[in-house]
Amino acid sequence: MPRDINVIALIKGEEKYIFLYDDAHRRELLHIFSKFAANPQLSFSWYDAAVLSQKVRQEAQRRQLEERLRVNQPAEDWQ
Repeated sequence: MPRDINVIALIKGEEKYIFLYDDAHRRELLHIFSKFAANPQLSFSWYDAAVLSQKVRQEAQRRQLEERLRVNQPAEDWQ
């Protein structure tokens, strides 16, 4: 079964931060946000890291709920 690729992006002036990840690598992405925020050479702030982290977690929760609803749906409704 192919894995879905998630995309989250941040545009700050001329800089563009575009992150592609699958659900299996969500934790690594959150760590990357921290590394970027700690890098003084980037305009990526701790606030940016917090906002993007929250969006990633919310999307994961939405997908989990969607999957639970799909799994619990009666077979006759699949048509």
